[in-house]
Amino acid sequence: MKKIKIFSNRIKKYEILIDFDLLNKINIFSKIENNHKIMFITNDFLFKKYFRYIIKKNINNLYYKYYIIPDGEFSKSINILNNIITALLNFNYNKKTYLIAIGGGVIGDLTGFVSSIYLRGIKYVQIPTTLLSQVDSSIGGKTAINHALGKNMIGTFYNPEFVFTDTKFLYSLPNKELLSGIAEIIKYSLILDYNFFIWIEKNIFKILKLDKKTILYCIKKCCTLKSLLINKDEKDLNIRNILNFGHTFGHAIEAFMGYGNWTHGESISAGMIIASKLSFKLNKITYLELNRIKNLILMFKLPIKGPSNMKFNDYINYMNRDKKNSINSNNKININLILLEKIGKAKIVNDININDIKYAIKNH
Repeated sequence: MKKIKIFSNRIKKYEILIDFDLLNKINIFSKIENNHKIMFITNDFLFKKYFRYIIKKNINNLYYKYYIIPDGEFSKSINILNNIITALLNFNYNKKTYLIAIGGGVIGDLTGFVSSIYLRGIKYVQIPTTLLSQVDSSIGGKTAINHALGKNMIGTFYNPEFVFTDTKFLYSLPNKELLSGIAEIIKYSLILDYNFFIWIEKNIFKILKLDKKTILYCIKKCCTLKSLLINKDEKDLNIRNILNFGHTFGHAIEAFMGYGNWTHGESISAGMIIASKLSFKLNKITYLELNRIKNLILMFKLPIKGPSNMKFNDYINYMNRDKKNSINSNNKININLILLEKIGKAKIVNDININDIKYAIKNH
């Protein structure tokens, strides 16, 4: 079993436990105090397939209910948020409450946000079930719901009590969801660890086949890399921003296409190529490095181009609304972008000439 510790504000700490068949090896409910109520939040598919697997360990006679949300990105909405809060109030859930998220990034983000605002804050636990959530969204304490004008525009920083990462869930993932997580894995290597990038190049087929040892190593590596940034910059004020590599362009794609029509990983994959192309245009990476990045993404059959009907102005319109950005009136756009200095190292750049951004978008 792999364990990683995250330190929030260098005071509160929580563990990420990672293993295959983890929920058969430990009783997660032994970590929840007596006299606490539990509300599980999940979707219909996961409830039917895994709920009994999760609760078959002794639940310590804890009082629990469950709330089923619709599958998909549209559930990260103010309406679903309100419905969950209404259910908690109807069942008289008080401060002694744990919310347990069983699902991917949508369920995890939504559950974390509800936890942060219900009665001014209650405890929650993450049980991530997708590769994307296991390597990225379940850790770091970012919670959010979407707005029609932008992704993750309404949210908080609020940390879970525990993250229980059981890789057994991955073996029922649709291929699209698996690839969505792989895009984030590639991101970690590009911004933080060249040797990890080489490792991915050498282990493409083992990753795709979900080889148990390979996947465990991969998830642990990503969580370790992310934890290093979180422990330095919990609230995204500086260095943690490099985790947004490819995301400014990717979030624009998601919003333009309508949430759910392109997966997060597909959008970020195309976004990383645009950001890499921009890095090349600004002489930060070589043509050889750019081609290695493209080739790796293509080996996983992830997109290297955005939607064919999405034009430069569409990207700019959505990027202007991105929560990380601001605009000035000259020919340079004061948008914070994460660019590569080389494979394995990234930095935050702004005041980029609009023509360079146009080149990267039109020529990726």
